[in-house]
Amino acid sequence: MDERKIDTEGCQGIKFRNVTPAVFSCMKKKLQAYGIETSPGNSGVFEGNDIVADFSWDGEANLVIEIRERPLTTYCGQVSGKLKAFMRECQGF
Repeated sequence: MDERKIDTEGCQGIKFRNVTPAVFSCMKKKLQAYGIETSPGNSGVFEGNDIVADFSWDGEANLVIEIRERPLTTYCGQVSGKLKAFMRECQGF
């Protein structure tokens, strides 16, 4: 198992707009299919594949994800890139 890094350098928070309830549900399903467990509800924690992140969705349009831990061999950009790809798929882009 890779060592995890507590993100003291701080990956920047990832902010998504135009996140409808259907898009939010799709995003959570994609994360779960990728092996990342998600807390129920509109806020909580995503955890899996050595990644831990907090999330908060306002229930209407705005989703914020803050990465807290990641593998030492994984850059912030890799994690945020995957999240952005999932979001594009869920939004139909």
